[in-house]
Amino acid sequence: MKLFEKTLKEEPIFKGRIINVHVDDVELEDGSLSKREVVDHGGGVSVVALTENDEILLVRQFRYPYKEVISEIPAGKLEKGENPFEAMKREQREETGTYSENYTFLGELYPTPGYCGEIIRIWAARISGYCDMDLDEDEFIEVDKVPLNKAVEMVLNNEIKDSKTQVGILKADALVKKGLL
Repeated sequence: MKLFEKTLKEEPIFKGRIINVHVDDVELEDGSLSKREVVDHGGGVSVVALTENDEILLVRQFRYPYKEVISEIPAGKLEKGENPFEAMKREQREETGTYSENYTFLGELYPTPGYCGEIIRIWAARISGYCDMDLDEDEFIEVDKVPLNKAVEMVLNNEIKDSKTQVGILKADALVKKGLL
């Protein structure tokens, strides 16, 4: 079979709270050997939450790896065995203090396929109500309402650098323009 790599050996390197890392010995399709460094991640969920006035809720938070504040759609990691759809609804409530009744699945995103197995599932929804935010104890965020057309401009001008947010905004915009969201 072409475009296939056979795992010969997996060596665990690190086991953490969010990620695990291993180095694998693999056999390539031509029979040669190579190594692959892999980050295992339980996956994540995100939601494009829209107001009735086509405003999108973005959360701003400090992201330590980049040492900067990043604007993102509400998102979070999946807990082991957690249903992705329920996790996404939980993240929307916790991070924005909103909830929705009808959701549209926008697809899956592989953020870094060269070395990480994380899969992010993305939904979009119109906000149908408000509730209290319930942030994690180590989570500090600010919520902004941004007109969807401005959010698209922000993506195109590289003001929004997060991949799930870029994809979510552009897909939601396309659905809104078609009258499907």
